[in-house]
Amino acid sequence: MRPESDTETLDAAVFHVHEVSKIYHMGEVEIPALRSVSLDLYAKEFVVLLGASGSGKSTLLNILGGLDRPTSGQVFYCDHDLTSASAAALTQFRREHVGFVFQFYNLIPSLTALENVALVTEIAAQPLDPLEALTRVGLADRCDHFPSQMSGGEQQRVAIARAIAKRPDVLLCDEPTGALDYATGRLVLEALERANRELGTITVVITHNAAIAAMADRVIRIGSGQIIEVTANARRASPGELSW
Repeated sequence: MRPESDTETLDAAVFHVHEVSKIYHMGEVEIPALRSVSLDLYAKEFVVLLGASGSGKSTLLNILGGLDRPTSGQVFYCDHDLTSASAAALTQFRREHVGFVFQFYNLIPSLTALENVALVTEIAAQPLDPLEALTRVGLADRCDHFPSQMSGGEQQRVAIARAIAKRPDVLLCDEPTGALDYATGRLVLEALERANRELGTITVVITHNAAIAAMADRVIRIGSGQIIEVTANARRASPGELSW
């Protein structure tokens, strides 16, 4: 479903997901995580995937990011069929096009914030300067601090800086505010919104927090491995307008 707003800035679908199912096997038991999911994602969108734990959100995010493969169905990124891509091709796809932000920050403890971000820029074709990336998330003054010297919200913003430093085409965020309080979570959402607005990065945030849906272009609700509703917001709320 194409968004109803901002049609002048949105072209053909960047991601096309068609009838994707994912089944995990636990011995002889089959556990369906996704059931015939179809959706499109467009350039410059901010999309929220909303659903309870176990609904299939993370599985879908991992398939979009080339971290997992569907059991059936197809996933296209532009003209690339990710479902038939080799492991090497998926690695290249992730390296060149995708930034990941997870609930837990995955920073290297022995490196400063600046060094954690710089690691990613060494493998990117046209990266942001690491200090610029930290400036974009409001942490230029903390660039020489180690993760142990930073709050959880600061560490999450370093993780966002690391993700955007390689100028990804898509930013995939799995519960980025799940471990944070409201005030800190709002700062993290402001960093994601700024990356989407200023860099034009497709941003997909999965969450169980319904309040975050107000800042999206579109909200995709997932339940029991299926898309149960897709809605478009007439207006995107700013992170400062959210409360939970």
